[in-house]
Amino acid sequence: MTLTANWSYPTAIRFGAGRISEIAEACIAAGITKPLLITDRGLANMDITRKTLDLIDGAGLGRAMFSDVDPNPNEINAQAGVAVYREGGHDGVIAFGGGSGLDLGKVVAFLAGQSRPIWDFEDIGDWWTRADADAIAPIIAVPTTAGTGSEVGRASVITNSETAEKKIIFHPKILPRVVICDPELTVGMPPFITAGTGLDAFAHCVEAFCSPHYHPMSQGMALEGMRLVKDYLPRAFKDGTDIEARAQMMSAAAMGATAFQKGLGAIHALSHPIGAIYHTHHGTTNAVCMPAVLQFNRPEIEGKIAQAARYLDIDGGFDGFCAFVDDLNASMGIPKTLAGLGVENPDVDRIVAGAMIDPSTGGNPVKMTEENTRKLLLEIIG
Repeated sequence: MTLTANWSYPTAIRFGAGRISEIAEACIAAGITKPLLITDRGLANMDITRKTLDLIDGAGLGRAMFSDVDPNPNEINAQAGVAVYREGGHDGVIAFGGGSGLDLGKVVAFLAGQSRPIWDFEDIGDWWTRADADAIAPIIAVPTTAGTGSEVGRASVITNSETAEKKIIFHPKILPRVVICDPELTVGMPPFITAGTGLDAFAHCVEAFCSPHYHPMSQGMALEGMRLVKDYLPRAFKDGTDIEARAQMMSAAAMGATAFQKGLGAIHALSHPIGAIYHTHHGTTNAVCMPAVLQFNRPEIEGKIAQAARYLDIDGGFDGFCAFVDDLNASMGIPKTLAGLGVENPDVDRIVAGAMIDPSTGGNPVKMTEENTRKLLLEIIG
């Protein structure tokens, strides 16, 4: 099978090894003549970033980059990026990297033409209609990890630096116009990042599949996304140069992010405040939370998970699926508790309060109350 294709759902996606070579063509297709490449500090000096800048510069589109981006990007990073964008007279953004670079790049393109502060566009009710849609700059997304799926999302997760709360900034036009999914860009990911990002994709698929909301297209995508992770994440973890595994994981990441239009749940509701307060890796935190959340939701999801287990060729129904999750985590060195992430004596009250206001709470199959959320968190703390 040739793992190269052009897709138009959920947006225009150029998928395949080596397709970063089409970055300048993608810019022109999106109407961008002077892009600002936005990435994180860790990627700023890597070969894949320099190569991309060379391609842009060689096409006469300039060589501008902003990389003052934290692992959990915040409004300070966003303000700095907007200033660079405006001062440089740019007309579009290349969001390049993992979740942090992609989310920050998207929000800079969104905010550059707005006059209101960032928190006025939080994903609450119809707040997105406050934005001047015509002033949102075009976005090209280039993921360099396989997990977050932000490249196909209509929102950015931004941390409020004052309150240490993760907020979702939403607008339909934040969806990138063109995505380049080139698995060769993920070859350099170290195993622990391969694991954490891959398990993030798995969490997206599991929670979307279990969400009680009606969206059969997302349901099917979530199920197949789980299969791709099951079959290919262990391969990518074992051999980072396995291009087939890297490609299939990029597909799983995009599928998970598309599927969670159906909803997320307690995994993300807890992971968001934990990550915002203690700066843990998002996907790895999701993986730590997943086993306890599956048991928490068992009364409502046992049948669904048994159905998924049959599709995935996992014996034992719900219990077999949970055993598979435990074994997958263990095979990649995922800690069983938050202490293994370096979170000692966590502030339970603060995490629970954050979980209760997180948008993901509303998609959990079992209603999350302050009491049962606290109990769940204590199980994850260990």
